Order: sequence, then C-alpha cells, then structure tokens
Amino acid sequence: MNPTFRKLSQALILFTLYVPAWAQAQGLPAFTATPVPGGATEYTLSLQTLLFMTVLVFLPAMLLMMTAFTRIVIVMSLLKQALGTTTVPPSQVIIGLSLFLTFFVMNPVLSKINDVAIKPLMDNQISMVQALDAGSAPLKTFMLSQTRQDDLALFVRLSGNKPLVSPADTPMSLLIPAFVTSELKTAFQIGFIVFIPFLIIDMVVAAVLMSMGMMMLSPVTVSFPLKLMLFVLVNGWELVIGSLVQSFVH
Repeated sequence: MNPTFRKLSQALILFTLYVPAWAQAQGLPAFTATPVPGGATEYTLSLQTLLFMTVLVFLPAMLLMMTAFTRIVIVMSLLKQALGTTTVPPSQVIIGLSLFLTFFVMNPVLSKINDVAIKPLMDNQISMVQALDAGSAPLKTFMLSQTRQDDLALFVRLSGNKPLVSPADTPMSLLIPAFVTSELKTAFQIGFIVFIPFLIIDMVVAAVLMSMGMMMLSPVTVSFPLKLMLFVLVNGWELVIGSLVQSFVH
C-alpha cells in the first residue's frame, strides 16, 4: 500500500473515532443527542444533516434494488428495442418516465412509511431505531408480494440459513436479492410479450421483400414505420404503462 495513502487512512480513522467523543466530552452542540419523553432522541441540526447525507448515499441503490424501478426501466428499454428505435425516445426520457412511474406505484408504500416512521420521528415520538424498524415494514411487505417463493428459497438455501417459518421472518439480506431476481424475471417475461407483435411484423416484411426479389432493400427500413403505425393505432403507451402498473397490484 502507498505510504501516503496509509497515513491518510489512519488519520481519517482517528478523526472518525476521536472527534465525536471529544466533541461530546466538550459538550459541543453540533454532536449533541438529547433524550426526550417517550423514549425518543432529539438530534441537533448538524447531526440530522449528517444522517440525511448518509441516507442520500444509499438512496440510488435503494431505488434500484428495493422499488418498482428495475422492472419498469427494463420493460421500457425492451420496448424501445422492439420498436427498432435507437435514439427515440432518448434514454433520459425513458429513465425519467420510469422514475415517475416508480413514484406512482410506490406512493401507497411511501405514504405508509411517512405515517408510521417519518412523522413520528420528526415529532420526537419514536427513536431513530424504532423509525427504521417501522419504516422498513411497509417496504418489506411490498417486496414480499412481488418476490417468487422459488427465488426466496434459492437465497435461503445459498445462505445456509434454516428454512423460514413464515415470509415475514425473511431478513432484508435475503429478501433484497430474491426481490431483484424476481423483478428481472418478470421484466423479461413482459418484454417477451411486448416483442412478439413487432417480431411478427419484421418477419412478414422480410418474407414479402424476399418474395418480390427486393433483397437489396433492408426490411428494417420498411418495417419501422409499420411498427410505429401499429403502436400508435393500438395506443401502445397506454397498454404498456397500464400493464406495468397493474402488474404490481396484488
């Protein structure tokens, strides 16, 4: 290891370990946590900001691995490939639409988390640990409803843990990879169904061009406007988005 890097690492560790203890010993308000009635703890604004910034670091991973975003963005990307478009709609539009659809699907879960965890924590009715436990329960219920039993059993077996008594006893360390695996399976199943009509159009156009002896003309050039016309006539966006949202309802 580089000596300079080792010294910087040691200095960072010492700073992390001793500065909070020293600040608490000196009674600095920036690192103060005061107990309040009801068993909760009131943190200073600086400490709350630090905790908030820490949560922001894990927010992208939580969005990808613990919400409906994975299924939605994969299906939208497969739809784009099925249409044969390379730049339309742009990737930013696909990700933005997937993000807002995710908020729409997760709105009941987020509202429940706000009611049982965030509001009581802000009102100093519960502690931070209690808020984390209460807030994870609605999210865990959503993930369990979308996770296949086979995928959950796979990770239980791979972890070497004993069989679970009930799905509610599933730890997050097993539920998250099982949930993501199930979401990938579901997304590819929906994507396969989306691909079928466009694949048929490509095959029909290629067969017609071959029978007419127009082998120099690319089938994609002819099939692309036909696929766009079909997608518009059947109101494809409404069908795809409606099917995606309904696939999360149980």
